[in-house]
Amino acid sequence: MTTGVEVKGQISISPKAIATIAAQSALESYGVVGMTSNNLFDELAIQLDLDPHHGVEVKQIDDSIQINLYIIVEYGTRISSVAKSVANTVRYHVENTVGMPVSAVNVHVQDLRVSNTD
Repeated sequence: MTTGVEVKGQISISPKAIATIAAQSALESYGVVGMTSNNLFDELAIQLDLDPHHGVEVKQIDDSIQINLYIIVEYGTRISSVAKSVANTVRYHVENTVGMPVSAVNVHVQDLRVSNTD
């Protein structure tokens, strides 16, 4: 039985688009106060450019996605809980938005930030 729908072409989603989804999801997670790069040179270049997906590396391997996140966590929060929550949140949002499985979300806590206690 045919449905009468003919598929023409393909849909491709750039790693930058996936990185933007991942960065936004991470920044909305409890305990995350910012994103950073994995090295100083990239961080300086990104600060000048205001890159919306900085702090995220995306690799597409076959039909799955691997994501590395470089985050700054609020001092006083439980780092392991924040990292697990970020990984789960990012995986959920990327899989639901893109429709591809995420094989790994690696969270790298690069720094802690103390909020103003005034």
